[in-house]
Amino acid sequence: MWHVYVLKSLLNGKLYTGYTGNLERRLKEHNAGRGGRFTKLNKPFELVYKEEFDDKYVAAKRERELKTSKGRYFVKKILKNNEERNRIA
Repeated sequence: MWHVYVLKSLLNGKLYTGYTGNLERRLKEHNAGRGGRFTKLNKPFELVYKEEFDDKYVAAKRERELKTSKGRYFVKKILKNNEERNRIA
């Protein structure tokens, strides 16, 4: 199983999008500062969105889609709707 995921920095609210075959391990790596420069400087993170795929190449394609301007707009819209739902509940 492959996951496309969006993390939100608890430090400054910035979003990070990636894909992996082991989401739990990857989140731990990001929070330990082993995910590259961006994640090292903006940790800690919380998982705010994920999608699951059976195929690695489909997941990689979806990750690239979410990194476009349309994809970032889609993610921000989803997160805003989730925040509004949580306030109502």
